Amino acid sequence: MNTRERTLAVFNYQNYDQMPVVHFGYWTELLAKWHKEGHLTADEAEFYFDKNEYDKIICDKLGFDFCWGHQLTPKHKVHPFFEKKILETHPNGVIRYINPDGLIEETDPNTTTIPATIGTLMTGREAWEELYKPRLQSGPARHGTPGELARWKQLSEETTDAPFGVYAGSMFGYARDMIGVEALSYLQVDDEDLFIEIIDTVANLSFETVKAVLEAGLRVDFLHFWEDICFKNGPLINPATFEKYVAPHYKKITDMAKAHGVNLFSVDSDGLIDKLIPAWFANGVNIMFPIEVGTWDASIAPWREKYGRELRGVGGVRKSVLGEDRAAIDAEIERIKPLVDLGGYIPCPDHRISLEATWDNVRYYADRMRATFCR
Repeated sequence: MNTRERTLAVFNYQNYDQMPVVHFGYWTELLAKWHKEGHLTADEAEFYFDKNEYDKIICDKLGFDFCWGHQLTPKHKVHPFFEKKILETHPNGVIRYINPDGLIEETDPNTTTIPATIGTLMTGREAWEELYKPRLQSGPARHGTPGELARWKQLSEETTDAPFGVYAGSMFGYARDMIGVEALSYLQVDDEDLFIEIIDTVANLSFETVKAVLEAGLRVDFLHFWEDICFKNGPLINPATFEKYVAPHYKKITDMAKAHGVNLFSVDSDGLIDKLIPAWFANGVNIMFPIEVGTWDASIAPWREKYGRELRGVGGVRKSVLGEDRAAIDAEIERIKPLVDLGGYIPCPDHRISLEATWDNVRYYADRMRATFCR
């Protein structure tokens, strides 16, 4: 069996000979560290990106089969991007700027933390109509020209070293990226009609983009959505609001994709996602990722008990053990054995491998996973 066949066998509860050994990328600081240690070339460390040539090289060096971010990625965000513009530089080096999505952010170049959102160019109906809505329309610039679609079709047919996924965009996360959590929360109350129009526009762009790709005849194994709309205490949106205004767009896309033979639909959302799972699951999403163990011990086990075998998962491996020792890695693999036995689940470090991980530990992890879950 090849990696694609193994992955699909796991998700479809079929026999397989080897569990795929999967990751979801690395912190850039970790790659720089590994370059200094002599494990990676300068190009591998600097130019790595999910699914590019350097991803494959690093996978082979470490012993991974593929990255879960290995997907065809049409353009779903604002297009063209806003010009990044520095608005202010503080004496301590902190920079305030407009980012490509139209958010006003502050960041300290000497740290690796997520930038702080200060404001947004999306200040109301007028800004929406003038600055944003024209940047969220479908077309070949999004889903590819006929020539590009033909090349992607060939690539989909030739891909065997990973399942062939298509990135299906975001129903809410991109709206958050354009407006910010706080401003978008107020907008739901202050101008509900505009809030609904923004969600509908962003989601419809994703629908039209995915539709064009599928109608081009690509052999697609799964669709993957991105949201990142939860944190350690739960969702960044009221679950009832999500279910009413956002979730139906998932069903529209998953129903359309099912008509093209696609039966696997993955969503990436960090944090404690339990209160949003019912809406995702009811509207066709059946793979949860990355199942962050975090401080709340997320696991596929209680979800499987509640939703049954139709709910699948990728992730759920405590990545912190990659910075500890081999005994910790062995213990973590023993912990997930019963989860693998449930079927429909592929273990993966629960987000991008972070700075504390050592090269030898990650290689050991990949080797132990391959040896442990070989049938």
